[in-house]
Amino acid sequence: MKISEEELRKITLTAINELGDKASPELVRNIVSSAVDKLGAEAELPQAETSAAPVLDRAILTSFGLNRPGVIAKITALLAESGCDLRDVSQKIMDDFYTLIMIVDLSSSKYQMKELIEKLSKIEAELNVKIFLQHENLFRQMHRI
Repeated sequence: MKISEEELRKITLTAINELGDKASPELVRNIVSSAVDKLGAEAELPQAETSAAPVLDRAILTSFGLNRPGVIAKITALLAESGCDLRDVSQKIMDDFYTLIMIVDLSSSKYQMKELIEKLSKIEAELNVKIFLQHENLFRQMHRI
């Protein structure tokens, strides 16, 4: 029995959702392979890219809202106190608004990603801005499907 691309996509998305921030290409591939084996189906799973950069414990932080002094400082202060390393930063002030995109290395953080998200949500509420922290693997897996 052959498995359709749509069914394979559903299995992959389920695996990513179950793994959450622990998702890596290897783990997702193993779970999908096991699920396909259990179905007794044949499917060609894409081979892992050998030239791809190693998967790091990084996240993408995006934030936007009304600009005022200290907004970005408050966000970056929390990340610094947590032991996170800012790998790349892009910010833009547009009239009364700001936008912020950062690649954050979480490997030295004293907090798990879930705890960082909770701490960032407090800043979000305090400053009345939007802050999103999403693991890099989410974007990598999303674009592989």
